[in-house]
Amino acid sequence: MKALVLGLGLQGKAVVHDLEQSHLIDRIIAADLNLEALKDSIRRGGFKKTEPVRLDAAKADDLAALIRRSAADIVICMLPPDFGFPVARVCLDCGKPFVSSSYTGRVAELDQEARAKGITILPEMGMDPGIDLVLARLAISELDRVVGLYSYGAGLPEPEAAATNPLAYKITWRFDGVLSAYRRPARYLEDGQVRSLAGDEIFSPDQIHDLQVDGLGRLQAYRNGDALHYIPAFGLSADHLRHMGRFAMRYPGHAEFWYKLVKLGFTDDEPVPVDGTRVSPRRFLVDFLTPKLQFGEEERDVAVIRVVAWGWRDREPRTVTYELLDYRDLDTGLFAMNRTVGFTTSIGAQMVLSGAVAEGGVLSPIHDLDPQALIKALQDRGMTIRRWEKETLERS
Repeated sequence: MKALVLGLGLQGKAVVHDLEQSHLIDRIIAADLNLEALKDSIRRGGFKKTEPVRLDAAKADDLAALIRRSAADIVICMLPPDFGFPVARVCLDCGKPFVSSSYTGRVAELDQEARAKGITILPEMGMDPGIDLVLARLAISELDRVVGLYSYGAGLPEPEAAATNPLAYKITWRFDGVLSAYRRPARYLEDGQVRSLAGDEIFSPDQIHDLQVDGLGRLQAYRNGDALHYIPAFGLSADHLRHMGRFAMRYPGHAEFWYKLVKLGFTDDEPVPVDGTRVSPRRFLVDFLTPKLQFGEEERDVAVIRVVAWGWRDREPRTVTYELLDYRDLDTGLFAMNRTVGFTTSIGAQMVLSGAVAEGGVLSPIHDLDPQALIKALQDRGMTIRRWEKETLERS
């Protein structure tokens, strides 16, 4: 079978690396705007099945022509999130299944047509969203009545690498995207009440809580996006659910530092005059800090997903926790963030190709794939997944 991978950035490279190991895949076409960089990535990765093709994905006609010409059995989109809908739209027109790691967003509009045509469209097949949704499904399924659900995600340097940097943070995905997330509003459920948090308040001291992660120690958790979106997706009862939240995690001190910078406007997009020119504060931070926040060749990052569900089972209080940990593979150079996103997307694509996921429509990893099959596939790739339980009603 043949796969077409659009976008060979950090996560796209991990997709291709994983597909290269698959017995289902005979040929991979990797498409990106910078052909020379693409060829270099293929050479450095030692990829044998992969053919490079230049593509300007912003040109819909060129995109459609490539999809048709490639005769690929599946299209895997690892382009920035804004490309998700137009690429899925072209895939549907061409009769090709589509998989991506990005949020569903407008792609949901294609569900009825995809079902009618029997075409599989599988977004949110990455780390967060993706692995977190599957682990949450498992935790929820172990309770008769769910009172609370918290989901945590983190991409961090391991402690030894963090110690070499005054921010205790290094980049494993686009820093521009990191800073955008640092101003993203949040919605959540607290004591049964829907609450909203402005983007410039997510690092507020009264919004931070701590938790312990083995091997990393104490981490700070801050709110990350809209948790309420997933209440109906998980089929949770509004009569019973009292708490719902999504969080990102960083080392201690991160929230205090960035709260001040956000409040001072350093993550704003609006340009300000500087020596006769106009500069966006966020653009300045991206360009200035990116070179200073790189990993050394022998330094590792760690990716963490933790999902905590609490409620009642057989009339007894229970708290069920699932956690995934993964570290950078120094042999391949792939970061844990690349692996957890890219490998998961590749696994999803292979599930579609094998027929394990065969339904037409805009699908979700929550309902439309076997969670144990995904867990086994991740463990086979060296990721650690643990589960534990308490006889109490408390997040852990």
